Amino acid sequence: MTVYQAIRARRSIRKYVPGAPLPQEDLHTILEAAMMAPSARNGRPWEFVVVRSPAVKEQIRQAHPYCAYITDASAAIVVCGRPSPEEQKEGERGEFWPQDCAAAIENLMLQALELGYGTVWCGLYPVKDRCDAIREIIGVDSVPMAIVLVGRPDEAPDARGYFDPTRVKEID
Repeated sequence: MTVYQAIRARRSIRKYVPGAPLPQEDLHTILEAAMMAPSARNGRPWEFVVVRSPAVKEQIRQAHPYCAYITDASAAIVVCGRPSPEEQKEGERGEFWPQDCAAAIENLMLQALELGYGTVWCGLYPVKDRCDAIREIIGVDSVPMAIVLVGRPDEAPDARGYFDPTRVKEID
């Protein structure tokens, strides 16, 4: 699969094959791809919490209004940002942790697709109540930015994205 093909084939998957395994080597490959994402000044301000526990997935489902399909996913990967206080000064790299984590999420999703998994990005940040609830459930001090569900897809939705030339401005 080329990058061109992966970008055009990726879909938000909300139905998963219940009980489908996610082998450790595939998880490692997916997380490695996420950590290969670019970040401001190579700050790598992220951490990843992999949730497979049905009980914890149920807690997340109850805390997140748009994460109902978590129960059948093989895993939920919570992507957390780690902005350090000393880097929060204006113009420093700490301000860019949301973009850095977003790049990691896209890499994660494209790598999962190549391995035959479906994913969906369930946003958390900047909704404070959601972030706080998930932070407590997974026990981190960092900022939960998103939950990416990963599993064998049990649906094949049509593409919803498309090239829109009206959204392009060229300056020569």
